[in-house]
Amino acid sequence: MESKNVGVLGGGAWGTGLAQALANGGHKVQMWALEPEVKESVNNEHENKKFLPGYKLSKNLTVTNDIIEAATGKEFLIIASPSLFLASTIQKITGVPNIADGSTVIAALTKGFVPSKDGPKLILETIENVLPGIYKGNTVYVAGPSHAEEVAMGKLTGLIAASENAKNSIKVRELLRVPGLMVYSSLDVIGVQICAAAKNVVAVIYGALDAVSEHSQMFGDNSESLLLAAGLNEIQTLGMAMGATHPETFTSISGVGDLDVTCKSKFGRNRRFGQDIIKTDILSKFKDLDDLIANISKIGYLPEGAVACKYVHELCERRDIKLPLCNGLYRILNKEIRPLDFLDQFLLKGNY
Repeated sequence: MESKNVGVLGGGAWGTGLAQALANGGHKVQMWALEPEVKESVNNEHENKKFLPGYKLSKNLTVTNDIIEAATGKEFLIIASPSLFLASTIQKITGVPNIADGSTVIAALTKGFVPSKDGPKLILETIENVLPGIYKGNTVYVAGPSHAEEVAMGKLTGLIAASENAKNSIKVRELLRVPGLMVYSSLDVIGVQICAAAKNVVAVIYGALDAVSEHSQMFGDNSESLLLAAGLNEIQTLGMAMGATHPETFTSISGVGDLDVTCKSKFGRNRRFGQDIIKTDILSKFKDLDDLIANISKIGYLPEGAVACKYVHELCERRDIKLPLCNGLYRILNKEIRPLDFLDQFLLKGNY
């Protein structure tokens, strides 16, 4: 495949993992990172020691601390900024010539929801509301069961490239077809985005149950599969209520595939957070969910499911949707119910 100039905005683990896959596949990749130490370690030692330590990176991957430089002259631009800073990040590049004229294809990796006065917004909607109007309906969302560590190692990974614009979905699919990545196109941009955000909520609860199961006579592998299936049902319920167009999205790699790896992988931060709720009583550091989100840096890693949980709860209230599992995590993080009491009510007594 012909080598492309690609920009990646965001030097975290997932941005770095995908940038490495692209660079290893022969593309010229420039990544923007806010942190000077990321630029230093990647450019000089070919390793992102801050966010993805221990993985050797391609010499085709370089880092800049100048976001305008990272966006300028790129055929493809991949957004990997955290959801909390998404809009402000995009705002900085709207004047770049190849963005202003719409000649760059833009794809997003960011998971979660973005708050607004009208309620939580999806990632592509947020991006398109900031970008020049030519991008409306033309951006692409990339998701799937894809832990950054394994992508960086080149282990076989499946992804979905979803867009209302079928041509752009195919362009991104073809860009991402490098060694180690198997990529498919989708038109269900809402369904794929809901799967990517809500699965993190389920993974936090799964992690908590996993920790409890280590010393429980009541919970085991069967219980965890029960919870995973219940979680998938809730993700599909939310997705269809939000306007997902293809029910098969939820049984594809963007649905059940991403949920499975997020719940079960040793690399999963949301699973780890759920385990820490039980093993280290990590919630004792916070007054309620809002306090947790405001001070999330105190955790030491980013459990996206904790933030997404608040927005899933708000979406359910606005649409009168009943998601007992997701609502249960909201009540746990908001200090309304103890984790063990919820697991007892939900899994043992069926009180939803």
